[in-house]
Amino acid sequence: MKVLNEKELERIRREYPAGTRIKLLSMPDDPLPPPIGSLGTVTGVNCFGDLEVKWDCGSSLSVIHRVDRVEKI
Repeated sequence: MKVLNEKELERIRREYPAGTRIKLLSMPDDPLPPPIGSLGTVTGVNCFGDLEVKWDCGSSLSVIHRVDRVEKI
């Protein structure tokens, strides 16, 4: 994993501030992802640009930058 530069991190943090609600579209590399369509709340963005998420189903898996896909709701 590559640490992103500050400019890119700030762009992601502005797009997905803590409290943003999202819907999972795909999480292809995780063997046990939340079900597609799951809803969750962004709690932060780490230094890799991954979204830290508290999923409504109880999971806390992060959304991996440029791998997993979500949409804001």
